[in-house]
Amino acid sequence: MTARARIVLAVGLAVAVAAAMIFAGAHLAKLSRPTFVQLADECVVNALGLTVTLEPEQATNAATIAAVGLRRGLPPHAVTVALATALQESKLRNLPYGDRDSLGLFQQRPSQGWGTAVQIQNPRYAAGRFYARLTAIPGWQTMPVAQAAQRVQRSADGSAYAIWEGQARTLAQGMTGRAGAAVGCRIREVAGDATTLAGELRTDYGLHAVDQPQADPVRGWAVASWLVTRAREHRLMQVSYLGHTWKASSGRWLAAGPADGRVRYVTGPAPAPSGSPR
Repeated sequence: MTARARIVLAVGLAVAVAAAMIFAGAHLAKLSRPTFVQLADECVVNALGLTVTLEPEQATNAATIAAVGLRRGLPPHAVTVALATALQESKLRNLPYGDRDSLGLFQQRPSQGWGTAVQIQNPRYAAGRFYARLTAIPGWQTMPVAQAAQRVQRSADGSAYAIWEGQARTLAQGMTGRAGAAVGCRIREVAGDATTLAGELRTDYGLHAVDQPQADPVRGWAVASWLVTRAREHRLMQVSYLGHTWKASSGRWLAAGPADGRVRYVTGPAPAPSGSPR
């Protein structure tokens, strides 16, 4: 190889190496650049040493099932049975379809005397009908969760309800207020309707004003948890109870706020009318 050829080869190799280094550097810079991922809305319930993560819709339905049970004066065991059933049948979603004519949270069938299709797709009605049949069973109070659920549902495979017992007990403890500040939801944007909140609260808990003192702290935590699960649909930014405050932006309860036994909430600004300038 001539001296001129060696020089040309060396220059070519140097250019190739430089190009490779530039490409690698750019690639590494791209990898090291911080990536901002917008996290999905979610609710977390921590109780009995377990953590259950739900979508806001699921958490809202779980809170409704618990509220209906509490208004009927039923113990946590009844709520656990109902939640285990809804977890198995619909994953706590108010489904507009199902096997044959099954519908809703519990996949109840109009043809089997559960009510009309419209009624069954009302979560409060569906939960009430479930509890009515559960409490009509002799000895349901001490019956294993899966057995009690199967006695109500008469499913093809009643053993499936047992899979959900641990999660159902955790949810029941959180949603009934027995675990205190156990229910937290992180919401990116609260843009629902706050005007319908009072009516729903009155329906579920019989409260005409949410900020009235709660004589029973367990019931107070149930109401506070119920509010948290409805943050997105009712534009709630903040809920406070017994010296603790939850914020939608973080999804967590912190030791802050008044401890006078009143449940308080703060709503976000109303959304701008459609077509108005931003």
